[in-house]
Amino acid sequence: MQPVLEVSGLSRIYGRGCGVCAAETGPAFERNVCRACGSVVAVHDVSFHLLPGEILGIMGESGSGKSTIVKLLNFDETAGGGNARFFDGERTWDLFGLNAAERRWLRDNRMGTVYQNPHLGLNLDISAGGNIAERLLMNNVLSYREIRERAVQLLARTQVPADRMDEHPRRFSGGMQQRVQIARALVTNPPLLLLDEVTSGLDVSVQARILDLILELQEVLKISMIAVTHDLGVIRLLASRTIVMRYGRVVEAGLTDQILEDPQHAYTQELVAAAL
Repeated sequence: MQPVLEVSGLSRIYGRGCGVCAAETGPAFERNVCRACGSVVAVHDVSFHLLPGEILGIMGESGSGKSTIVKLLNFDETAGGGNARFFDGERTWDLFGLNAAERRWLRDNRMGTVYQNPHLGLNLDISAGGNIAERLLMNNVLSYREIRERAVQLLARTQVPADRMDEHPRRFSGGMQQRVQIARALVTNPPLLLLDEVTSGLDVSVQARILDLILELQEVLKISMIAVTHDLGVIRLLASRTIVMRYGRVVEAGLTDQILEDPQHAYTQELVAAAL
């Protein structure tokens, strides 16, 4: 089966970098800061693939590099090395070889991102419906009636009451803001959705409803997703496969059930034991 996304050798260093950054950082050294030059090796030599309709989990503690992967794939930051290919129908996109206009078009039309902080994914100074309209207008959907209808449909799909469509998201709860963010991400029916700690900071009951919504959308729309989280419960519920990261490296990868029930790497064992 051809993947939707194929990533190989992905790397990103914050700082000037030097010849020993990669060699003297990582899990074996229990650090991602280079002692020679002070650069931070956020991600190094990360490879994975994502299948059609699959949810891939990326798990790790703060500073493991998992959120950096989302930033690189979403063009929020520039990769320092590696390749990423996005297979969209008959077209293959070399993500790190695109010009600015191509990156912008791809992000606005064929990808969706839901951030941990809704402030990054929403304009809190316009209405919930306006946030959806804003993305529709990027795609030349200009009819006011069509925009309203599409906004109502998307908000209903993400369980946001239609009578709140004209309210500003800053007046919403955290869970409701995430629902609006998901609705905005779904505007163009993207085949790829990036989820960056979408339940972090939410009450347990709200988390459960957001996760149920994500699973429902994945089942109905067949969207491929990457779910970045530090929460094993989220990984267990959402992801069919998981990669575990520490200090910018992948330390374990495989089927989620196998990783959680029989972890092989000492760090994964610690994570699983801590969650019991």
